[in-house]
This record gives sequence, structure tokens and C-alpha cells, in this order.
Amino acid sequence: EGLMHIAMSFLEKGDEVLVPNPGYPAYRAVSNLAGATIREYRLEEHLGWEPDLDALGRQGLSRVKVMWVNYPNMPTGTPARQGLLEELVAFAHRHRILVVNDNPYAFILNREQRSILSIPGAREVALELNSLSKAHNMAGWRIGMLAGRADYLKVVLRFKSNMDSGMFKPVQMAAVKALQSPLAWYESLNAVYNERREAVFQLLDLLGCVYDENQVGMFVWAKIPEQYANGYELSDEVLYSSNVFLTPGGIFGSQGERFIRISLCSDGALYEEAIRRIEAAKP
Repeated sequence: EGLMHIAMSFLEKGDEVLVPNPGYPAYRAVSNLAGATIREYRLEEHLGWEPDLDALGRQGLSRVKVMWVNYPNMPTGTPARQGLLEELVAFAHRHRILVVNDNPYAFILNREQRSILSIPGAREVALELNSLSKAHNMAGWRIGMLAGRADYLKVVLRFKSNMDSGMFKPVQMAAVKALQSPLAWYESLNAVYNERREAVFQLLDLLGCVYDENQVGMFVWAKIPEQYANGYELSDEVLYSSNVFLTPGGIFGSQGERFIRISLCSDGALYEEAIRRIEAAKP
């Protein structure tokens, strides 16, 4: 919803928008609905899943109005490196682009929480989104936030006021309570996620996948073995042999074709059962 409000507020037909590959499919969807032309920028494994801003800057960007970024990143689990945020702000100033950082995973298995708005000069060229759906387990409550310069926010609010007129107050009060959670609460939550992640690592080892143990967020991104043409093939094989579904990375773009993604949002017993089934299906 927040992505849609931003797209409809800052994009129109004839504008161009930079969309990451791999990336959250909604970035492309909302940009298309706003009538903008999609320009993909590739995130490469050998570059740590960060954009090559120097190469991107050598392309004609005069019609680009918005750049969607997402750090900590989904689906790759790449953290928000301080240097990257500084480079993004400088890039935005240089090319007069509004950079929108979608940042809902900062508190999940991530030791260093960073905001692009903490970078000097960012307020002139950046907005940042966050959501209680992820860090506070409030998916479906539709509670999120948009931070940035006041005049940018007014543009978004002008559009939003034509879409709805407020949120049920008890939901807002619950969000206030959630935001008052002490550090110990986040630590206990991350202990649960870490336990699940260890189980997912065990599952991926059974499949012969390669992964970064230091990735952050509520998913695990893993490279598939060479014998599979793509993540869809591995996903289908595991589904039909073990009745376990793994998300093929190709749904996030062509750069994810040789990867799969596993969520950490299920009960621990489910991962144990998935491991048991995959082990049982092995020849």
C-alpha cells in the first residue's frame, strides 16, 4: 500500500523508474500501475548483491524519477552497508532521482540497524518505508510508516487522503505499544528466528545448496546445485518427492534463477518435518 501511494504520487506516464533484479515484485507492479517505464538494474552475487552505481550512472538517466532500493535486502539477505547508503545518496543528488528505501527487515537477525535518512543530504533525495508486519509480527494489521522531508510526505498524504480516511484506533494503539517493546523483546524474537535459520541451513545442506550464514532478515537465500537448470526445477523436484515447497528465486527476477528462498516465518516443528521428509525421499 505504501509503495503504491509513493508510485502514484511521484510517477506518471513518460517517467522512468529503476527497479532491482532480483527484487520484491511489487516495485515493478506499482510502477506499471502508475504508467512509468521500468528500467531494471541488476544486483550481482559477485558484487555482494549491491547495485553497480558507477555503471548505472553512465546510462542515460534524465527521465528517471524514482529508484526503488531495499536494504536490508529481500530476497538476498544483504545488510544495509553504511558505505552503500552514502553512495546511494550521492547518486541520487548527482542524477536528481528520488531514492526510496524499503526497510522492513532492519530488526530481524541484524545487528546494525541503519536508515538511509541518517546520511547527510539524504532528506533532499530519499524516502524510507518501514512496517510493523515484519519486525513486530503484525502482518495483516496494515501498520507501516513513511519517513522523509515534510513536503515529500505532504505529496503522498494528498494522494492517500483520496484513498482512505484513517485507521481503526485500537489498531493504532496496539502499534504504539509494539513500538515501546524493550530490547529484550527483540532479542527473544531473534533467538527464535536464529533457531529456525539453523534448521533451514540443515535443510539446505541436505539439498546441496550454498548460502551465506551472515545474511539478515526473515528469509534465507541459497544457490542451487549445478545439476539443476534453475530454482524452479529444484523446487518442483522437492515438492513432488517430499511435499515440501521451496520458493524459486526466479519469481524475484532473472538474477534469481539459480537460487531458492526459504521463509523463517513457520513454526520450528514444520522445519523439522520438512527435513525428515527430504531425508526420507533421498535415494
